Amino acid sequence: MSEELGYSPSFKRPSDIMRMRRKRARSEAFSSSPSSDTGGTEQSASSPSSSCVRPFTPGPLFFNNHTRSGGGMKRRNPFANIDSRHSPRKKRNLGGKGDDEAGADLTTKRDDLAFSELLSKVEDNRRQENDKQKGVSLSEDDSLFEESEEDVKSPLLKSPQAISPLSIAAPLCTEYPADWSLKTRLLFTSSLSLSWSEQPKAQEEASGLSQHCRAQFSSWPHNLQDSKSCTELRCAFQQSLIYWQHPTLSWVPLFPRIKAERRFTGKSAPWAHDTELQRCLMSEWSASLSSLYSLLKARLCPYFYVCSYQFTVLFRAAGLGGSGSMNALISPTTRGLREAMKSEGIEFSLPLVEERTMSREAPNLCDEECQQKDSCEHKDEFCSDGPEADDDDEDGEGSLSWLKEMGVQDKIKKPDRISVQLCKEGRAVSVDRRPESVVCVEGPHTFTLINFLINCKSVVAAAGSQAGLPPTILAPIAFRGAAMHSLKARCVNVKSQVGSSYQNTSSMEVTGPILPSSLHAITTLLRPAQKGNFSATLYTHAPTAILNIHG
Repeated sequence: MSEELGYSPSFKRPSDIMRMRRKRARSEAFSSSPSSDTGGTEQSASSPSSSCVRPFTPGPLFFNNHTRSGGGMKRRNPFANIDSRHSPRKKRNLGGKGDDEAGADLTTKRDDLAFSELLSKVEDNRRQENDKQKGVSLSEDDSLFEESEEDVKSPLLKSPQAISPLSIAAPLCTEYPADWSLKTRLLFTSSLSLSWSEQPKAQEEASGLSQHCRAQFSSWPHNLQDSKSCTELRCAFQQSLIYWQHPTLSWVPLFPRIKAERRFTGKSAPWAHDTELQRCLMSEWSASLSSLYSLLKARLCPYFYVCSYQFTVLFRAAGLGGSGSMNALISPTTRGLREAMKSEGIEFSLPLVEERTMSREAPNLCDEECQQKDSCEHKDEFCSDGPEADDDDEDGEGSLSWLKEMGVQDKIKKPDRISVQLCKEGRAVSVDRRPESVVCVEGPHTFTLINFLINCKSVVAAAGSQAGLPPTILAPIAFRGAAMHSLKARCVNVKSQVGSSYQNTSSMEVTGPILPSSLHAITTLLRPAQKGNFSATLYTHAPTAILNIHG
């Protein structure tokens, strides 16, 4: 087969083709002279390039001086660039190949690696061109991938199945909860200035008073840039400081009344020894209490307080405090007060005492059931012991007949019925003037309680610095005989030490009988004004702390 015919696909094994080419090269070398070897070599080197029939480049020629014939020529493997994976018969054992075949396989692997690197570069260049056309750079793509990873790590996941119990955050309270206790002092601190709350203008103060009397509530922007320049915010703050009180004596503080004898010492009390003046004060007080109860019954007043020198009463409208009807809480109480209420036909309950009793009786019920089972098994024995037990019951509490046999019945005093009754009511007496003595009155019995407070003489102190002075009535709305009062607010800027440096801190102090509605309104205003950056310290009137009990 001549060189002009080129490569024929009929040869299936490249090793056979290489063997035939070597034989032909040897035969040509023996037949030609040494002078013609060089010329023949030049012709063979130039002929492939001129004819351009062969589809591959065999590479440069070189003389092999170590061949057996001594003058043969050797070329590189012409099939080095052909991938051996596409050959019809692939040799699995590389160790069985010849030197030329092993070199061809190594060259093929190098070419494959170079080709794969070239393809990867081409794909990268094409991706960069597409990103440039779309206006998105590779750095932006990387940032997008980083954001997606952060979203996966965040606890708020869009997929419900992907939410784990540990990733769910605890619920936060967005509003101040209902607190039925009276406060005597509030202290708010914030890193932002609270100076907008002090020194209101005359127009702002008048607008706040007018809105309170008309029960109007103005709206203010929730995203405040400058709280001091917001007129609506300052008017709403003045409106939240207002409360109504009866009676009103400008020279005597009428709240708190429990354990407040020191506040009344040295004060002028013209009613202390004037019976006619005391009667006039009680008459006006009774009319004010009756009108306020009518407003409560008509649901025009949500709640009001009656503060005496011994106890505090909270009246709430229907639907408040977890009760569907009007209800009242009295704290603290004594055994004498509860007995007087029973004699007037007022039905009441002791929620904390009943709850404690039920918790104690729960394990006793289990013991009683076990005892009943045992009694069924030993019924005959209990029947035989029955008459003796009846005799013991008939003897009663003061039976001391067994002492006669010993002859000491005259030396031991027999307990009277009053002492026995006091022992029975030991639990009821032990809770007097304690938080557990809180009394709950519901429904139409609240009207009976109003009449009881008006007619009961023990509501007014008979001696001491508060003698003859009726209880204080506090309400969030106007009622008959009431006077409008305003809480005192004062703002101070101080420097507090944070670590090694000092930080400016603004504080606001509010004093007076602070009602639940006033506290809720102030905290609602501070949220947008201080952008939620504030803390509060509350000082509760101790006898009213138990009023948060559920009905």
